[in-house]
Formats: sequence, structure tokens, C-alpha cells
Amino acid sequence: MTGIIRLQDELGDALKAQRHAQKISKSELASRAGKVREVVSRLELGQDTTVSSLMAVLGAMGLALRLEKVGLPSAAEVARRFQEDDDVP
Repeated sequence: MTGIIRLQDELGDALKAQRHAQKISKSELASRAGKVREVVSRLELGQDTTVSSLMAVLGAMGLALRLEKVGLPSAAEVARRFQEDDDVP
């Protein structure tokens, strides 16, 4: 995955990687963010949640969002994404 996040599951993977890098459990992160553990799980799975929950979890990890203008995904990114979907049993 590149540093550019275009899909919810990519955001979830990035959040999970950051949580692991900081050696924080889901329960601890949820507590720090003032949320329930399910919120962290939903975010890491790329499922829908509120923007306020996302911001609380990011803040609890010392992270922030940065918006940048990007073009369409490259052909390689699209192909890789379809390949990843095909690999799921």
C-alpha cells in the first residue's frame, strides 16, 4: 500500500499498523479515545463509523488527517486492488 489512502479498508489497515507500532491494544486505544472497543474494530475493518469517532481515535494515537489533491488511481493500483479482491477466499 502507498501512503495514499483512497478506500476505507486501506484506512483501516493503516490505523491497525499505527496501533501495532505504538503497541496499544484495541481496548486501550478505545479508552484513550473515549469510545468503545467496537469503534476501533470497525475502523480497522474499514467499516462505517462516524467522523467524530475517527478523529477521536486518530487524536488518541497522536495522528491527524492531511488532505491532498490526487488524480485517479494508476492502472497498476487498480490492477493490484482487483488482484487483492480475487485473493480473498
